[in-house]
Amino acid sequence: MTGTDDRFEIFLAAPPGLEETLAAEVAGKGFRQPKVVPGGVVTTGGWPDVWRANLWIRGASRVLARVAQFRAVHFAQLDERAHAVEWNSLLRRDVPFRVEASCAGSKLWHSGAVAQRVATAIRETVGAPEAEDAPVLVRARVEKDLCTLSIDTSGDVLHKRGFKQAVNPAPLRETMAALFLMQCGYGGTEPLLDPMCGAGTFVIEAAEMAARLNPGRARTFAFEHLRNFDAEAWARMRAVARAGVEGVTCLGFDRDAGAVAMSIANAERAGVSAGTRFAQGTISDLRRPEGAPGLVIVNPPYGSRIGDRKALAPLYRALGQVLRERFAGWRVGLVAAEPALARETRLPFLPPGPPVPHGGMRVTLFRTGPLG
Repeated sequence: MTGTDDRFEIFLAAPPGLEETLAAEVAGKGFRQPKVVPGGVVTTGGWPDVWRANLWIRGASRVLARVAQFRAVHFAQLDERAHAVEWNSLLRRDVPFRVEASCAGSKLWHSGAVAQRVATAIRETVGAPEAEDAPVLVRARVEKDLCTLSIDTSGDVLHKRGFKQAVNPAPLRETMAALFLMQCGYGGTEPLLDPMCGAGTFVIEAAEMAARLNPGRARTFAFEHLRNFDAEAWARMRAVARAGVEGVTCLGFDRDAGAVAMSIANAERAGVSAGTRFAQGTISDLRRPEGAPGLVIVNPPYGSRIGDRKALAPLYRALGQVLRERFAGWRVGLVAAEPALARETRLPFLPPGPPVPHGGMRVTLFRTGPLG
C-alpha cells in the first residue's frame, strides 16, 4: 500500500437496512463492483477512490480503508503481524493517532488489549504519538479470529457536510435523508416538496442533487493527515464541477417561523438558495405547485409514547387527505416510526423496506407510486 495505485478493500458504512440503497449509489458513481455487507458496502480501489468516496457519496456515514487482514489467535501473532503492516507508507510521524478495537467470536476477546498491541506496533514502526483527540483513527476488528485493520479516512461522520449550523431537535441526518430520497427514485431532475421541512434537510439534499454538487465539498477529511495524501491531486479532484439540472425547484414549508428561518440560512450556506424556496404554512395551506409532478417527502412527528400517537393521528389524516386531493401525479415518501400512523394517511403505500435505526428508535420509509 505504498503508492496511490495499489488496490485494496474500501468499506462505506450505512445505517442497517439501507445498505442496498447505498450500494446502488456507489455503483452509479462508477466504483468497482460494490458488494452489500452488514452495515455497509465494500468495493475495491486505490487512495484516489477513497478521496472520491468521501467527496461524492451522499449516503455513506464513513469511509474506511482496509489496510491489512490476517488471522490471529494469540497476542504474539497479533504483535508480529501488526508490526509487519507498512504503517510508514500510511501514517506520518508528526500526526497523532488513536486505535479503537472490537472483538467478536474470537480467542482474542479483550478489545482494550487488542487496541493496545496495535497502537504499540504503530508507535514502534512510525514513531507517531498517541492522543485521545487524534485526527487519525485506526480501527482493529477481530471477528472469528480474523483481524482487519482499517484507517477511518473520513474523520467527522459524513452527515456533517460542513455548512449546516442551525438544526432542530433530533434532525434526520443528511446521509439518511439522501438514501431515503434515492429510495423514492429521486435523482435531482424533478420538483420536490417537504411540507414539514424542519431545518430543511430533505430540501437541501434534493437541491444539491439537482445542482450536481458534491456532498463533501465544504469540509475536511482525516485522509488529509495521511502520509500518502497528495494535496495537488485532491485540489484538482475537488475543482471538477458538473452542470446542474435547470429549472428544478425544491420547496419547504413548516408551520414554525423559526424552522423556516433555519432552512433559509442552511440553504444559503450550502449554496442552493437559487434552487430552493421556503415559506411558513400549515398542512391545510398546501397547494400543488404549477408544472410537472414530482416528489412530496415528509418526516412528520413520530410520537414515541402511546398518548402521543393518538394525538398525532389527526395530523397524519389531514396530511393524507391534502395529498390525495391536491397532489395527483406526485409520489409520496413518508418517514414514520409507527406503521399505524402511516396508515392513518390512507395513502396507497407500496410494500415498505426494513425499519432503520434513528435517534434511539426505528423508522420506516413508506412510499407511493404516482397518486391518482
